[in-house]
Amino acid sequence: MTKFIRNYYAGGNTAKGFHHFFPSNLEGLERIFILKGGPGTGKSTMMKAIGKKWENRYEVEYIHCASDWGSIDGVIIPQIGVGVVDGTAPHVLEPECPGAVEEYINLGESWDSRKLRFHKAEIQHLNKQIRNSYDKAYSIFARALEIHDEWEEYYIDALDREKANHLTKQLIQHFFGSIQLNKKPEVRHRFLGAATPEGPKDFIPNLTEEITSRYLIKGRPGSGKSTMLKKLAAEAQKRGVDAEIYHCGFDPNSLDMVIFRELDIAIFDSTSPHEHFPTRGGDKIIDMYEELITAGTDEKYEESLKDVAARYKSQMQEGTRWLKAANTHHKKMEAIYKEAVDFSVVEQKQHEIEKEISAMEEWVSF
Repeated sequence: MTKFIRNYYAGGNTAKGFHHFFPSNLEGLERIFILKGGPGTGKSTMMKAIGKKWENRYEVEYIHCASDWGSIDGVIIPQIGVGVVDGTAPHVLEPECPGAVEEYINLGESWDSRKLRFHKAEIQHLNKQIRNSYDKAYSIFARALEIHDEWEEYYIDALDREKANHLTKQLIQHFFGSIQLNKKPEVRHRFLGAATPEGPKDFIPNLTEEITSRYLIKGRPGSGKSTMLKKLAAEAQKRGVDAEIYHCGFDPNSLDMVIFRELDIAIFDSTSPHEHFPTRGGDKIIDMYEELITAGTDEKYEESLKDVAARYKSQMQEGTRWLKAANTHHKKMEAIYKEAVDFSVVEQKQHEIEKEISAMEEWVSF
């Protein structure tokens, strides 16, 4: 029987540049294998194969790549305390306990440097194009965030803060009651979704599949969704309740979802670009616009809101085009490296990692 598989993002192409939460998700693991090596050396394929091998026995977490839909940046088997992650740029990882916990796996040993030197000029050119494409995307996303802040102002000015605080207090009481757990809570920071070359993507259905009580927040920009989620997350930590905190893939300073698995509760921003609707009995809608915003705000600023929404959408589409360009250049780079890689060496590295994971499995069972 297949155990539960979780999919999420720990890194993202945001309005603040590339941002990641890898350390948060690797915290507490006994063994971490950090893969080094250029594009096309089979890192994602290796990690998927390792995860697949243990899926039938344990829960497996796949950390997805925001820059290449379908690829992964890591695989974690929490019950064994093992993780295998891509430690190359832009999510470079530095070991805290090298050898004792983290170990570098150099997949660069698999390539023929003579073949790569033959393509030196092309590799340098592609690297420059990739960097320029990401710089363009991040610059455009930064402008989009400024427009989004402008959009929010229409609703911030119409927000009833007293009602917002009351709603948050009601949810805190409903979720936590008198719960006070005598332990340090486990807190994981992740991204709800990601701006990818294929557009926005999220894994909300997968991440909340086991949750009975799901709260879908509806509303407008600036209607207090993130602020409420931050207060709920802070309350959980004060009470010793474990929390999965999912940041906005566009603005990492904003929150889009919090999951309290111990309480069987998930609450998330269910507006575009990660809009979802109730699909089962435990789903409830919290409409921030209806409950907290002055009636008639949409109508009052109708033309201005249409304009700001159109400008924001245009910038997001343009930024996505540059992510697509970066991915196209990266694929060309991968093709060059693949031609120079001896994949039998990569397979041997995979077998060595799997052997160590099996030893960890035996140790945990013992």
